[in-house]
Amino acid sequence: MILCFLPKTFVLQEPGNDYVTGTMTIYNENHIVEVDVRSGLYSSDTIFDYSHGYIATRLFSRSACFILKINKEYIPELEEIGRLAFERQVTLYRNLYCIQERLLDKNWLLYGKRIEQLCSDQNIMLLLQCISTILSFKPKSTWHL
Repeated sequence: MILCFLPKTFVLQEPGNDYVTGTMTIYNENHIVEVDVRSGLYSSDTIFDYSHGYIATRLFSRSACFILKINKEYIPELEEIGRLAFERQVTLYRNLYCIQERLLDKNWLLYGKRIEQLCSDQNIMLLLQCISTILSFKPKSTWHL
């Protein structure tokens, strides 16, 4: 078995047309997935850092960064994300509600360098619990920290 450590990038298109709304790049060697969405008010950058166990999303319209601990019961493994992207099964959120608290102690060693680079100059919110319907990954109804 030969493992490929070169980054793989997938184009994320708007459903129903060819308009590109973002890209997803998988860095297998670093256990990182970057998702960049460019869609006006909903533009964001997201990092899945599997080696540190956190997801961070920077929302440009709110000048804020949201951090969530990866719960393997609900978030696909790195290899699974690549397969889903290859098959064009991207995550679709409906009615996402989160309980959050402002993060005052920014322990960047806990979250990793990539998340620090994404969020260091932003207001940080730690997501404690999210309730959502996520169509393609078929999780249970809640995410726990």
